[in-house]
Amino acid sequence: MRRAVAVAFFLLNLASCSRRQNTQDPPLVEEEHPESMLSTLHVADPKAVPQLLKGWHAVEQGSWRWTQKTFAVALKAPSPGKPAKLQLKFVIPPPLLSRLHSITLNASIDGVSLGPETYNQAGDQTYTRTIAPRETSGNLIRVDFQLDKAVPPDNRDKRELGVVVTSVGLE
Repeated sequence: MRRAVAVAFFLLNLASCSRRQNTQDPPLVEEEHPESMLSTLHVADPKAVPQLLKGWHAVEQGSWRWTQKTFAVALKAPSPGKPAKLQLKFVIPPPLLSRLHSITLNASIDGVSLGPETYNQAGDQTYTRTIAPRETSGNLIRVDFQLDKAVPPDNRDKRELGVVVTSVGLE
């Protein structure tokens, strides 16, 4: 129970501040048990839920989740202080692409953009970026994702729909 409270408190703080502190930010609480945190999240895995910080819908078909236009995760640094490779594996369903025509995805760490990528074809996609060693200096890295557009809620589906994600991780 004590560990669960510590993890919940840590993730609450992670959601509200960045790893790099400035005078306005409260200090980031380091995770008491970093071994329980994951570097790669299979988003349907119940163990991943505490690291899905915002913008995620419920698991569907036991293997994936829709996102909202903005979504975030906390990932364990595989080798703190060394470069890492971020990979977001997702699907753009054909009906979504026919409605939006293209989707641009960007990720950022501590407000620093990792670079956008535009997708013009439906199907399986991978967004890959190299993370600099200075960004992996802590045990956990918060990654914020932003889509340039999403399908707004309507009468058929009350959710904002971004992309269908299967996994996200650092190698």
